[in-house]
Amino acid sequence: MKAESPRHLLRNPSLLILILLAAAALVQIAMAAEPEQTPAAQDAAVHIVYVDRPEGADAEEFHIRTLAPVLGSEEKAKDAVLYHYKHAASGFSAKLTPAQVEDLKKQPCVLQVTPSQTYQLHGSEGGHAGTTRTMGLM
Repeated sequence: MKAESPRHLLRNPSLLILILLAAAALVQIAMAAEPEQTPAAQDAAVHIVYVDRPEGADAEEFHIRTLAPVLGSEEKAKDAVLYHYKHAASGFSAKLTPAQVEDLKKQPCVLQVTPSQTYQLHGSEGGHAGTTRTMGLM
């Protein structure tokens, strides 16, 4: 059986138009499926938010109620929180834009909002295996 080349599509313009329309529809569906990120959402970074939680208040509920006015709803706040800190300190981590950080700092119960950072305590920095980097603790 002889394989046909794509040239036969050029002889039938209605088939070519139908294929192009189908391809355009698939592109539109794919673009609609991906939520478009605003420039502010692209600037979002993980922050740790320390709060002054009233004694006896449930930590997770209090964190959600603190973040909800900034994000617009408790549902959005629940989705945004990455971790709840409940023992040594009260707070939470969430991915926030710079504008959201500023709004959150205005909440009366918020003590501090700081960008999350990862430190490497031991490593081969400078080519010396097993060295320790001092981070202002000594």
